[in-house]
Amino acid sequence: MNKFKTIAVSSASLLAACGISLGTASASDEPFAVGFATFLSGPVSGPVGAPSRNGVELIAEAINDGSLPAPYSGQGIGGRELTIQYVDEASEALDEYRNLVTRSGVDAVIGYASSGSCVSIAPEAEASETLTLFYYCGSTRIFEEDTREYVFRTMNSQDVENIAAAHYLAEFHPDANTVAGINQNYGWGQDSWRDFVSASTQLNPDTEVSVELWPQLFSGQYGSELTRLARAGSDILHTSFWGGDLDAFLLQSAPRGLLEDQIGVLTTGGTAYASIADQIPDGTIIGVRGNGGALSADSPMNDWFRESYIEKFGEEPTFPAYYGAQALLALKAAGDLAASEAGEPPSVDQVRLSLKGIEYEAPTGTVSLSRHNGHQAATELAYARVQRVDGTPTLVDIRRYSPECVVAPDGFTSREWIEAGFPGAQCN
Repeated sequence: MNKFKTIAVSSASLLAACGISLGTASASDEPFAVGFATFLSGPVSGPVGAPSRNGVELIAEAINDGSLPAPYSGQGIGGRELTIQYVDEASEALDEYRNLVTRSGVDAVIGYASSGSCVSIAPEAEASETLTLFYYCGSTRIFEEDTREYVFRTMNSQDVENIAAAHYLAEFHPDANTVAGINQNYGWGQDSWRDFVSASTQLNPDTEVSVELWPQLFSGQYGSELTRLARAGSDILHTSFWGGDLDAFLLQSAPRGLLEDQIGVLTTGGTAYASIADQIPDGTIIGVRGNGGALSADSPMNDWFRESYIEKFGEEPTFPAYYGAQALLALKAAGDLAASEAGEPPSVDQVRLSLKGIEYEAPTGTVSLSRHNGHQAATELAYARVQRVDGTPTLVDIRRYSPECVVAPDGFTSREWIEAGFPGAQCN
């Protein structure tokens, strides 16, 4: 069993002890260049891309001016000034990745929102030996299909949010047996539905699928699907729609009262809750793909992040902002740890080696890269349901699931673990 490193100390004290100056913006002549890729145009840019970029921008400024709250201190990535180049994932993600590596010569890449992007980029990152951190995409294929040395993911994979959703239903709706699903017809949607149904069946053997629908990604119009879902009359309606597709589905379903008659399970519903909460009926179950945004827990670091974000951007941070920030903080934590061990500003490879198995603090809480040989994060995951309180949509009945409850341990693929009945799971 690997023993993973932990960083929860002041980087200033570590670096100062090594004789590394932090009095200027950079302790090295070479900045640490990062490319950040997300959707900056199209239907995903508003709910996902823009807040993700905002979260990264906020953290990048705090890294360079040394204003991050404890346990962080000191400037830069292990004393190296941070520079960021932003690129649009909507434009041929693989080609833009190659441009970042070969033309721009970045030291590391952080991105991507789409599982399709990550599946295509992971082997390219390994072939080019480029440090790459996936901040949002959820496909389990990234680490279950191959061993990675240069690719890391700083949030949970998609199976985790669907396992947690099944646990939430088992607690609050134990007699809801029939489930319908509408999910996008590609790997993300297919795997999300498969894992939700499989996990639900483990926790409620009476689970029956009434209808499953597969519209194309970014189709945006769901008239015929809404008719079929209404006719099915299921107890539960599951969707892993995200971005503009989720907003469109909710706006089109509201006049029909679909989610008033069926219990909606929106695994990425936190972005829609932030923008169109008035269109979400009471009882709808909301996920945030982890524990960011509206379901983030109070802490000094989260208080700083929220207040700084609101001051800078004039709005509350939604969960994509948290996960963009979470990825960049992984680089900060690993860079400072590498510098403390090397006694000088670190090389990119030293940062990469320090990332493996690291545990660090983010506005969402503790993030531990404890799965898949220290390359995959395991974090707490939260769900809640919508309830109007004095006429205002509010999230109530919040439940937080620890990694020990909902994340497959090493030695299992996610599918194997679910189908085996979650051996070793520790749930309160």
